[in-house]
Amino acid sequence: MKPTGWFQVGWSADLEAGDVKPLRYFGQDLVAYRTQGGRFVVLNAYCEHLGAHLGHGGSVAGDDITCPFHGWQWSPEGRNTCIPYQKATNRVRKIGTWPTAERDGIMYIWHDVDGGDPLYEVPSIFDMFPGSGSANDYHDLGESGRLETAELPIHPQYAAENGVDFAHFKYVHRADEVPTVVSREFGEYDFKTELALNFKRRSVDGGVENITGRTRALLLGLGLGFSHADGVGSICSLTAVTPVDDERSILRFSTWASKEDGEDESRVAKRQRNAIGQVKADIAIWEHQRYTEPPGLATAEAAGFREIRKWARRFYPEGTLGHGAAEQTAGTDELQAEYT
Repeated sequence: MKPTGWFQVGWSADLEAGDVKPLRYFGQDLVAYRTQGGRFVVLNAYCEHLGAHLGHGGSVAGDDITCPFHGWQWSPEGRNTCIPYQKATNRVRKIGTWPTAERDGIMYIWHDVDGGDPLYEVPSIFDMFPGSGSANDYHDLGESGRLETAELPIHPQYAAENGVDFAHFKYVHRADEVPTVVSREFGEYDFKTELALNFKRRSVDGGVENITGRTRALLLGLGLGFSHADGVGSICSLTAVTPVDDERSILRFSTWASKEDGEDESRVAKRQRNAIGQVKADIAIWEHQRYTEPPGLATAEAAGFREIRKWARRFYPEGTLGHGAAEQTAGTDELQAEYT
């Protein structure tokens, strides 16, 4: 569970200037802090002096974090900038740093087991889907637009494979029918798809009207799944699965509701809760799922699953195939032969 890519570690509003927070992801103890100037920083957790955990009792001094044990200070680049009881600093020791990014009120870190620099950037969700509108066309997230799970036995690839699993919309999300795949496109680091979905809703006069909606999704690596859905207003959302260790992950979901005429706060919150309810239905499956390779697929879905699993391999360390690595090597040819 150590794929390469950007992963969410929280929401920007939860880390104010001067705040320090311990983190644990990818089997490593980390510390996040926000400088007095507002920069979001993530370092390895332990002071290079005597190993105190900077996330427990550490404090911010300008741009630096101060160790609670002896007051040593460390810069966002992991360099020692102050030893309060001598003039010289330690120029040899350095704390490991993590590339960070913030977009749309989301905090991200870049993970690469080999320590490589980011291969791509995280754009704003409001720049991903032409015609979806700008950030000004949507309400702020608020508490009603956020979900964070406990640590669960969920692999990021479970959520990523939702992008080709059109059939589950009817059985997991109670859609009236299986949606139609409009398009599917694999890029170097992203995957785009569009689905057309028919559903019914109550009209103002109490009758039932048929609505045709479109859902567009964009995977960025294996950790981030962005989407835009329309039909009854618009919803932009982010499903982010971040590994804590080799067995468990934290899933976060953010949903932005479009501004609609005559809609009060309670209606906005209801649309957000409905979106969260959909991802909760996915979680109920994922947390008890066993990764199967090769899967026994219906003919109509075989190409999509084959393509996304082939695409996903590029995000794992060289020499591994990620989730179910032992089975993947043996099963890929069998899967291709069965459904081509």
